[in-house]
Amino acid sequence: MDVKDIIDVNTIKINMNAKSKEEALIELANLLLENEYITDIEGFMKDIYAREAEGQTGIGNYIAIPHGKSDFVQKLGVAIGISEEEIPWETLDGNGVKGIILFAVGNDNEGAQNHLKLLSLFARKLGNDEVIKKLLHASKREEVKEAFSN
Repeated sequence: MDVKDIIDVNTIKINMNAKSKEEALIELANLLLENEYITDIEGFMKDIYAREAEGQTGIGNYIAIPHGKSDFVQKLGVAIGISEEEIPWETLDGNGVKGIILFAVGNDNEGAQNHLKLLSLFARKLGNDEVIKKLLHASKREEVKEAFSN
């Protein structure tokens, strides 16, 4: 499993309009629904919020990685949103977020394993300041994917 194989340009949103965490999550969940990664927005969102209640998904450096395992996921994927404006979010460094990577992972054993693999893969990439810089300054969906291809 490689990050660039998981990222689908059809589930990337540049210039997000979201002003809140909820708006951002719904905007990205809609992309996942439109591209047949999930089957139901409400059910999927409930599962994401259940995970959000357990602890912060804002990892600092203007990045959040909301995630959770859900029965409403039909195929593994991510939706990525980039905002020029900071979106209020609970984060480790107290800043808002500009880059959001929403994971779509199933709720079965395979989903649990994929969930951990995805978190590890993205965490490794997001530990690189150059990746974050490219990600947050991307002006095209392809540039978002390229940011993770290093």
